[in-house]
Amino acid sequence: MKISIHHSCLDFESYRAARVKSLFNVEDGSGFDITVDLPVEDTPWKIGLVVGPSGSGKTSLGRRVFQTDRMARVDWPEDRPIIDAIAPDRDFNDATTALASVGLGSVPAWLRPYHVLSNGEKFRADLARIVCDQPEEIVIDEFTSVVDRQIAKAWRRTEGRAVLLSCHYDIVDWLDPDWVYDTATGEFTGRCHRQRPKITVEIRQTNWQWWRYFEPHHYLKLPHMIAATCYVAFVDGEPVAHVAFSTRPGMVEARACRLVVMPECRRGRWYAVFECGLCGMAAWPKPLRNTHADIVPHITSRSRDGPAPRPKMDASFQRSLRRQQGEECQVRGHEIRLWRTFPRRPGLPLY
Repeated sequence: MKISIHHSCLDFESYRAARVKSLFNVEDGSGFDITVDLPVEDTPWKIGLVVGPSGSGKTSLGRRVFQTDRMARVDWPEDRPIIDAIAPDRDFNDATTALASVGLGSVPAWLRPYHVLSNGEKFRADLARIVCDQPEEIVIDEFTSVVDRQIAKAWRRTEGRAVLLSCHYDIVDWLDPDWVYDTATGEFTGRCHRQRPKITVEIRQTNWQWWRYFEPHHYLKLPHMIAATCYVAFVDGEPVAHVAFSTRPGMVEARACRLVVMPECRRGRWYAVFECGLCGMAAWPKPLRNTHADIVPHITSRSRDGPAPRPKMDASFQRSLRRQQGEECQVRGHEIRLWRTFPRRPGLPLY
């Protein structure tokens, strides 16, 4: 498939325009031409990615990939919350799973109409609609890293084909597309094996000092658990998950509560990584059964992007995750570092 694009506008002769041409030795800025060769006609594919800097022709190319302009345009009702507008004829869990999979995990946002959402929330809501509607051909502009290869696998099970346009090169390994075209270099890359980047998670034991950052994302407003030990997970120095443990009388079991994962991290297997690491951090004088008190439908139900975290974790699984301070372990292919001391983080108050 060969695509030729030509754009032109007036060649202005104002004083400033003439001065810019003289200073930077530019004769004419009124034309833009690009010719692209995409050898995808004879190869089955589901997801393509056009990546490159701004102004390099990604949007123009996206409009010409299919026979007609398939740029994503989603219409939303103004008198209904987005949870009612996504997959209205399908199961409730399909809508919540789609919202969580694209990174829109803030439940209060589900109860708002589309026009009051922030720009980032609107983009994620549009993605959730597209994932559920499953169009045959779609082009999504300004695509960011909110969707990983788990939802990409779900898309490949449909009959649709999607072309994503983005200026972010770091999403290539996460997305694992069938083909990639770089508008900056003109390089086309077909299907190949890409190693998914690892997530390095640091888990530290603390008190309730970090709970205020997670409390707005928890569905209950209750006092702190008595005699609880809290654990916080960090990725690149940013807090991403929280859980608190408290033992029942008689040391018969440990109750896990206040389990919160930040909305931007509630995607695919990330949740399982954080949950396994946090729950494996707790150490007791004897093996105890861990029970989870936080039950959220779109997390505990089995969704299309992989098994959901288990509501209960047996003692043998807990022991397999328990490590000494500073030791590393692997959970679902991601690296987890466990620390039982928690120094104060610079720049953030303790209370």
